[in-house]
Amino acid sequence: MMRTWLFTGISSGFGNEMTKQILAKGDRVIGTVRNTKKVKELIEKYPDTFDCQILDVTDVAAVHGTVSDAFDKYGRIDVVVSNAGYGLFGCAEELLDVEVDHIIATNLTGSIQLIRSALPYMRLQGGGRIIQISSYGGQVAYPANSMYHATKFGIEGFCEAVVQEVAQFNIGVTIVEPGGARTEFRYGSAKVANLMPEYESCHGFLNMLDASKGLAPGDPAKMAQRIIESVDKNPAPLRMVLGSQALKATIERLEERVADYKTQKELAAFTDSRINV
Repeated sequence: MMRTWLFTGISSGFGNEMTKQILAKGDRVIGTVRNTKKVKELIEKYPDTFDCQILDVTDVAAVHGTVSDAFDKYGRIDVVVSNAGYGLFGCAEELLDVEVDHIIATNLTGSIQLIRSALPYMRLQGGGRIIQISSYGGQVAYPANSMYHATKFGIEGFCEAVVQEVAQFNIGVTIVEPGGARTEFRYGSAKVANLMPEYESCHGFLNMLDASKGLAPGDPAKMAQRIIESVDKNPAPLRMVLGSQALKATIERLEERVADYKTQKELAAFTDSRINV
């Protein structure tokens, strides 16, 4: 049975790779881009199953309109993939206000509004699947990446709450946490702040962004394949970590966090109210 998918950010990265694989297997994709140049081949190759739409996810009214138009046009959308986003590198003091505002509007607010827009339609159609592309950076934080982590930690908290709200309507939500991958996210679209010499010790990320220093281990085609396959799993997996280094770092950080919390039992109990009856 043909599925209909709605994607944001399909001009590059996981969105582009997933779109290619989904179209090749005969499903329909409504994919959003900010310009159509990078997807011209797909438009020509799949005129009947690829519906390319122009969208900047920082425009909230446009997000609502795009989702509404898509459901009106096709009647049912089976999978909504919130993928649009980018990385912003730089220590907190190095960032401009406009850079802070823009990454929040793109990675966090844009994702929230896309999901909120789709929920009433999915509820009325009796179910569906939402896939939020996050990062293992939604669980693990590194210096000079504070705003990216803020958006990913934020969208993961949002999705964890939403999944509990909408399970009763047969709507599944999956948070995808990829590790480093050989995509334009790292080698093309990443933004770097105006760096300060005072924070030079935190600028190791520059090597990571330089392909000549070695490519990331993650294969985007394999990652895309696993994300697509997750739609057939029932119940929907809440999280998918892609990449062995990402999984190792995530487990280590969570274990550190739990160990720290366990040292605070006395402190936590001290602040409880004791009511004499």
